[in-house]
Parts: sequence; C-alpha cells; structure tokens
Amino acid sequence: MPENTRPDRDIPYLALDPDIEARIRADRAAHLMCPWRFPDERVVRREDNPHDEATLTRPAFARDIEKILNVPAYNRYADKTQVFSFVENDDLCRRGLHVQLVSRVARGIGALLGLNLDLIEAIALGHDVGHTPFGHAGEHFLSERFHDHTGRFFNHNVHSVRVLDKLYRRNVSLQTLDGVLCHNGEFAQQTLRLGSMPDFAALDTAVEACTADETQIKRLCPSTLEGCVVRASDMIAYIGKDRQDALAFGLVDSLDQFDASIIGRANAQIINNMTVDIVNHSYGRDHISMSPEAFADLKRAKRQNYELIYHDEGVIKGAGNVVQEMFGELYEKLRADAVRRDEDSPLYRHHIHQLALKSRTLRADEYLANGPDQVVVDYIASMTDSYFMALHGFLFPGSPNRVAWRDYCADLREARADEK
Repeated sequence: MPENTRPDRDIPYLALDPDIEARIRADRAAHLMCPWRFPDERVVRREDNPHDEATLTRPAFARDIEKILNVPAYNRYADKTQVFSFVENDDLCRRGLHVQLVSRVARGIGALLGLNLDLIEAIALGHDVGHTPFGHAGEHFLSERFHDHTGRFFNHNVHSVRVLDKLYRRNVSLQTLDGVLCHNGEFAQQTLRLGSMPDFAALDTAVEACTADETQIKRLCPSTLEGCVVRASDMIAYIGKDRQDALAFGLVDSLDQFDASIIGRANAQIINNMTVDIVNHSYGRDHISMSPEAFADLKRAKRQNYELIYHDEGVIKGAGNVVQEMFGELYEKLRADAVRRDEDSPLYRHHIHQLALKSRTLRADEYLANGPDQVVVDYIASMTDSYFMALHGFLFPGSPNRVAWRDYCADLREARADEK
C-alpha cells in the first residue's frame, strides 16, 4: 500500500511507557510473580477426579485447553459465521479463526502483565463453543423461538458453559467456565474489576439468572484477571479483523471511512495500540483498564463497525428475514419431533444419540428430562451454517425459504455473463 494511502498514516504505533517497560524487565529479572496472577494450585473442578489432577507434564489449565480442543463441539467452529454468511471464501474469518485470534491477543497482553497464560488460552479457545450458526443474528433468532415457548433466553456465552459443563461433561475448571460465561465483548467497559465466582453453586446460579433474564449478562465480570483480559481481547480481535474482511468482501472501499484518534484504523495497529494502552494502565494493578482516550476510540470503532459492516452484512440486511423464518420452521419441526419422541427424527439420530455417545456420561433418558425446548436449542446451536441449511432443505424440500449461496466461482460466472 503506498505510504500516502495508508489508513494509519496520521496515527503512530504506540510503545510501552518507559517506566512500565522498565518495571516489567526488572520484575522478570527478579523472578517476581504478578500478585493477581491466578495460580494453578487454586484450580477448582466440579468433580474431584484423580485423573484430572495437575502434573508437571499436564498442568491444571493446560488440561482445560486439551479438554476444549478435543470436545466434539470445537470442530464445528470451522464452519460457523463470524460476520459474513452465505459466501464461500476461505480468506474470510470464521469463528474458528476468531477464537485463535482472541487467544493470541489475550496471551500477548497476559504475558506482559505476568498472568496465567494457560488459563487465558483455555478461556479464549472455549469462549464461543456454544455459538449458533449465522453469528449474532442466528443467536437472536434462536433466542426468539426459545423465549416464545419458555419465557427464557438463549445467549451464546451461557450456552458455551452448558456445552463444556453439562453436555460433554469434561470437568472443565470453574475458572475457565467463569471466564467463558463472563466474556461477552459486546459490553465495553473502560475498567474491568474482578467479579466473584467462589464455587460451582455460584456459577450455576449465574447461568440460571442469565437464562431467566438476559439483562443479567451485562452485570457479569470475570473473577480472574485472565478472564478480564480475554473479555477485552475479544473486542480487540474482531474490530480490525472484521474491517479487513469487509474490505475483501467489498462492503467498504477504504479504511479511511473509519475514524480514530489513537488506536488506529487497521487491524495490526489496533492490536498493537490497544495492547500497549491496556498494559500501560493495568500493570501491577488488580484490574484491567484502558485510558479514557483509548476507550472512547474503541467505542467509536465498534459503533462504526456496526454502521458500516454489521448492519449491511447479508444475514442482517439481505437474507435476514429468510433465515429468521428458516429458524422458525426448523425449531417448530424439531420441537414437535421431541414432544412425540420420534426416534426417526434427525433430532434423535443426529443429536440425542450422538450426544449420549460422545458425552460418555450423559444418558439419553436423563438428557430428555431437560424438556423439548432445551433439547432443540442444544441441537440448533450445535449446527454449522452449512449443516443448518442442509437440514432445513432436507426437512422442508418445498419451502420457499432458501438462501442464495455465493460460491467461489460466482464472480467468474458474472464476468462471463457481462462479456456476453
């Protein structure tokens, strides 16, 4: 990119405050530990299983990382929408890459602050494992149907805890689950102060409260600094990356369409400058904070992403009503199958039986006691975008609700048509 067209030409890359950098180097040289780093020795698990005890080769939160990486739901990250739906393009970010980017940003900040990097990585990799197909639009559509039938709400962060703690029962630690539950980066805060999650009874109460009243999510805050770092990093990771994708997708013409004062407009600069700002304002403290200027910039960046990207993305503006109707059709059909215990239904053959098999400890009869709506929500939330559309097409071959999928050769066909 020519220098005079660089979107960050008027905003410098920030560097650590010299005093903060000197403190970090001195503390490392003296082998001083951050007093608010969460130690492996304080890990809490729901079950006291001998095979989950930490060892030198598999420390406490490294075990959580491996549990999450190997849970079946993790595989489905690869085909779940981050922002852009209905287009085949491996250069666009999917949810599987997003969680890795969050992990990378959070580990970078956490390393400078002297925090527990294994705990950070476990939270980051697991934070979206309960997300629906079609991103936040799909989350909204599913919650609508669930609420219509039960008066309760679906939220992806709450469901991520359910996936790891209830459906697959991998005995993931309280600290990781707390970070997953409280990660929601949609609620920006300048300073994140530690919440309280002393035991699994408190976790269960928080999960139930968020399911009964969706406003409760706004009150959550992680009980570890590691969780706070992941929460901040969730926004940092998607703000600039979504802009890169919007450029590639042709939704925006230039990053100059975005405003910034200190954090920058481009992905690399946003990551660098937010990392530096957070470390400068958080090192040696019992909270995670950013400067008022960076926070104002971050809120503006998020707002402009909504105005220029998210509100114009296909599932919101173009195909939103169709997808909403597809969610409704699929939900009602699967719910009816659950009520009449139709074991020939995909709900049983693809979900209930497979879940009982892969969960290892969950019995089908025990699972069905959750009620038809929860079972259907679990199933639909587990789907990838392509699986959702394939199942809808199978169950409703005559439905007028169809989404035009833009494949890899769409532009070639359009160019050929123009030539004619």
